[in-house]
Amino acid sequence: MDSGIPDEIIHAVSAKTGLKILRVQPVSGGCIHHAHRLDMAKGSSFFIKFNHRDHLANFKAEQRGLSLLASTQTVPVPLNLQTGETEKYAYLLMHWIESGPPGHRYWTNFGQYLAYLHQHSHPKFGLDHQNFIGSLPQQNALCDTWAEFFMTQRLEPMLRMASQRGYVDRGVRRQFDSLEGRLPNLFPEEPPALIHGDLWGGNILCNDQGEAVMIDPAVYYGHREMELAFMSLFDRQPPEFFEAYESVLPLEPDWQSRIDLCNLYPLLVHVNLFGVSYLGSLRSALSRYV
Repeated sequence: MDSGIPDEIIHAVSAKTGLKILRVQPVSGGCIHHAHRLDMAKGSSFFIKFNHRDHLANFKAEQRGLSLLASTQTVPVPLNLQTGETEKYAYLLMHWIESGPPGHRYWTNFGQYLAYLHQHSHPKFGLDHQNFIGSLPQQNALCDTWAEFFMTQRLEPMLRMASQRGYVDRGVRRQFDSLEGRLPNLFPEEPPALIHGDLWGGNILCNDQGEAVMIDPAVYYGHREMELAFMSLFDRQPPEFFEAYESVLPLEPDWQSRIDLCNLYPLLVHVNLFGVSYLGSLRSALSRYV
């Protein structure tokens, strides 16, 4: 089959599912892995992403993250998740999400679903395993306070990586040093909330029922303002989304004053992924708090 997918993956998926692959279509949107739709016998369709075998840990972490989200029974996510490997490749397989236009309650339902997700808590901030945000490793060592977790597991690892790559100078590092002592007084105290962790527009699909479906998570138990701030970094949500969210789980009245503070982490991630083009945004956000 001349499909754009190596034959060894075709054979592995057919063996795993017990179904013959009838058609393969490339899927756009991913910048890290190869992605395709697989139309199978008996009328079923799957989504597959694959890469070299050293990406197996990424796929397993994504599978665990989606499974954790699914276990809450709050937000729609892809089902029938399976990872596999061949001699040269690793892959992640899941049911295909058929797309459609947003329903008239799309944003209202999504706001409520997200608030229900954030009601799932844990005694500590973090997670019981490490995972990834994009292609970068994400540390999740459990911490008693959000300030400790945000500094030691989010900002410091990405800042260290950016320094090693020559993207940030001593001035920026000194600003982060100054920020560390102020963090406990900047964030309101809240219990750890289960968050998607990488919830931008590209990781939200609309299915054929007109509902939002989450993909590509970087889950952990964190401060829920991180989720809402990251959503606003590249996209804008309508008022009904926030109204629906707060009807379930009200936010602090001044939460928007901490959007730039929360987004220091994704901005550092983007500096490490894409270089100094995001450095100006990082400096601007940092200057509001130090």
